Amino acid sequence: MSLAPRLDLRQSQSLVMTPQLQQAIKLLALSNLEIEAFIAEEVEKNPLLEAGSAEPGDAPDPDPSPIADDRAPADIILSGEAPAEATLDLDYATESHQQDSVADGGFGLDGTLGMGGIGAGGSGDGSEDGLDLDAFAGPASSLADHLLAQIGPLLSGVDLLIAQHLIDQIDECGYLTVALREIADRLSVPLARVEAALGVIHTLDPTGVGARDLAECLALQAQEADRYDPAMARLIDHLELLARGELARLKRICRVDDEDMADMIRELRGYDPKPGCRYGGEPPSSVTPDLFVARIGGGTGAGWAIELNAATLPRVLVNRAYYTELSRGPQDKASKAWLTECLQGANWLTKALDQRQRTIIKVATEIVRAQEGFFLHGVTQLKPLTLARVAEAIGMHESTVSRVTSNKYLSCARGTFELKYFFTSGVASAGSSEGASAEAVKSAIRRLVAAEGATVLSDDTLVDLLRVEGFDLARRTVAKYREAIGIGSSVQRRRQRALVGA
Repeated sequence: MSLAPRLDLRQSQSLVMTPQLQQAIKLLALSNLEIEAFIAEEVEKNPLLEAGSAEPGDAPDPDPSPIADDRAPADIILSGEAPAEATLDLDYATESHQQDSVADGGFGLDGTLGMGGIGAGGSGDGSEDGLDLDAFAGPASSLADHLLAQIGPLLSGVDLLIAQHLIDQIDECGYLTVALREIADRLSVPLARVEAALGVIHTLDPTGVGARDLAECLALQAQEADRYDPAMARLIDHLELLARGELARLKRICRVDDEDMADMIRELRGYDPKPGCRYGGEPPSSVTPDLFVARIGGGTGAGWAIELNAATLPRVLVNRAYYTELSRGPQDKASKAWLTECLQGANWLTKALDQRQRTIIKVATEIVRAQEGFFLHGVTQLKPLTLARVAEAIGMHESTVSRVTSNKYLSCARGTFELKYFFTSGVASAGSSEGASAEAVKSAIRRLVAAEGATVLSDDTLVDLLRVEGFDLARRTVAKYREAIGIGSSVQRRRQRALVGA
């Protein structure tokens, strides 16, 4: 074996994750609102990018040499089988980049699915929607602010400081989360002084705030309502028996008859177990859909229009005039390289955004095609569907479909649903060779339990009723689905009915 130096020529294949490829993968997983924030950051970094409405002639020049492949370009680039730049080229002479409504997609009289709204996005400034009155609403007062405003006139000096510290330890539900002994040691004050400050907090609005557990919270509200007699005190001290529905034992402990016990339970139901939740907290935010699905046509020629939500997709344009102006001016080698890099990055981003939208529309089209029964008749017609099945149907990789369906919502006549909602496991069904969706089974269980009469349905009875409807399930499977939708067992429901009727 020779130890002398030598040169060897080797050939190998490898997949290189270029920055452009990493960006394309990242864009697929982002929702429309996240894309809007991402574009805003890119516009700040790249002077050749600008967001605004589209004007004639703003489309980039088409590349004369697109790749000839039956698969989607986005899937080709993610698989690493073709150069990144060539896979995202488009034929702008044959594409429509502006869709004003779901009816603008290409739908024939045969009702076939089309791909509408696949342009580079619409204006996201919302200028045509009028004023957003919610933007003028002042911030909601937090629980701590509400309590501090009340405690100020009642205490002063060291006692006020102790009360303020106690208020800081109250959680959003209104409960004190730290032991009084710990607070006394922390502030180097007597425990009795901390207890006195807490007693003042117990008199504040809302009633029950500052309690250390549920029993104390309910007791404070009972005292406020002048209903805290010895029987009510014993009932509050044994809430665990009430939760288990052991009414006979509770009546013996409280020394009351059926009528008095029913009256005390009704009184407890009127109390608020989480008084602090009335204040503060973030206002509930509505989900902004990324896609719209609408039924068009009628009869045998009916079809589905699928469109991206252009209101949340700002259009990105490349300012070529500004690039020409900068390139004509004096510049050194570094400046010229930077300007060229900005132009390449801007072109790539516009093409990647357009391809992202095409990929989303393609995946959504297959989902609507596979779950057409759901869009027509509801959850009972939801079919089992997997990412692999959609990926195979549209010629993409399963991971690509997974990214496309993440954090994206679809709005239709039946409501707004996450795209992941349409991918469910299947269970045996007598009426279908491919089985029934787990969501359809849950819906059937929910309907049967809601309609049960005086007799509470056991899991075995639910199995028989579901088998009549075509669902062949084991008892443990029914129990699993029942617990998943938050329905208690027959014993728990029977106890709940006893409490309601008490």
